[in-house]
Amino acid sequence: MHGWLLDASPGSYRWGEVETPTPGPGEVRIEVRASALNHIDLWLTRGRPRPPRFPHVPGSDVAGVIDAVGDGVVEWAVGDEVVMEAAVTSHQAILERGIDNVVDPGMHLLGEHRWGGHASHVVVPAWHPVRKPPSRTWAECAAYPVCHVTAWRMLRKGGVRPGSKVLVVGVGGGVAVAALLIGQYLGAEMYVTSRDPAKRARALELGAVDAFDSAGPYPVNVDVVIDSVGAATWEPAMRALVNGGRFVTCGATSGVEVPLLLPRLFFRHQEIIGVTTGSHLEFVEVTDRIEGGLGVVIDEEFPLSEYPSALAKLEQGDQLGKLVLVH
Repeated sequence: MHGWLLDASPGSYRWGEVETPTPGPGEVRIEVRASALNHIDLWLTRGRPRPPRFPHVPGSDVAGVIDAVGDGVVEWAVGDEVVMEAAVTSHQAILERGIDNVVDPGMHLLGEHRWGGHASHVVVPAWHPVRKPPSRTWAECAAYPVCHVTAWRMLRKGGVRPGSKVLVVGVGGGVAVAALLIGQYLGAEMYVTSRDPAKRARALELGAVDAFDSAGPYPVNVDVVIDSVGAATWEPAMRALVNGGRFVTCGATSGVEVPLLLPRLFFRHQEIIGVTTGSHLEFVEVTDRIEGGLGVVIDEEFPLSEYPSALAKLEQGDQLGKLVLVH
């Protein structure tokens, strides 16, 4: 098969050819129709982290058509249209841990620990794909798994409910935009930040109550902060949190070390919650709501051949929503 390959980390991607993977027992092979970019695509080129083996195929968001099934697979047939989640665990972990199967120590990520979807084919465990929402495009289906499922879990862990006040820091990235859309879907009052006036204006068009410069301070008191930025916005975001509030983080694109003031944390009864992707059950929940009309925002679609251009745009942080490769 042809795809984008990483031969060393640190390193850069090249378009190349590798042997087409064959599904083993309990696995299916997907002919990829669309895949979406995530920051892990960039981090892999910097050795943070390094893939377990080379060459490596990136791509954590995948939608396509099953074109081969392994021994013992009865739930799928060649021609089935599917969407693949990023967090891969065992069937036993899904059964035993339920909605928290993603915390299983054996969890690994598509496109990071195993070959991903920025190629013509990808092999995955048969228990992880779900049927493609028939009303949505291939690009939309590639755009939602990582960002929407992560945002869904963040909002759930943050206890967001109708009437909650929620601050989404750094709107523009996929998770932040998904959190804005899902928060409104859940009936919350949504506020956002961005350094970019155009992104703030676009967030207001998407339903945010107000939008602030990410430099802060933020003139609002919120029950929940949804953060993927890290160091650059930590202090003003923490100051916006009410007593008993919950700070939910899934990333640190601006830096990994933050000034945590413990007295402020415990005297104000606040919580800090970490999330990485979401569980299989949350993936199923989100897929049902995508089919029911939950919004998906795509900033731009690129041909698979233009992956380097899409990567450059991701690195510059110019997008609002997902960047999708159409195969």
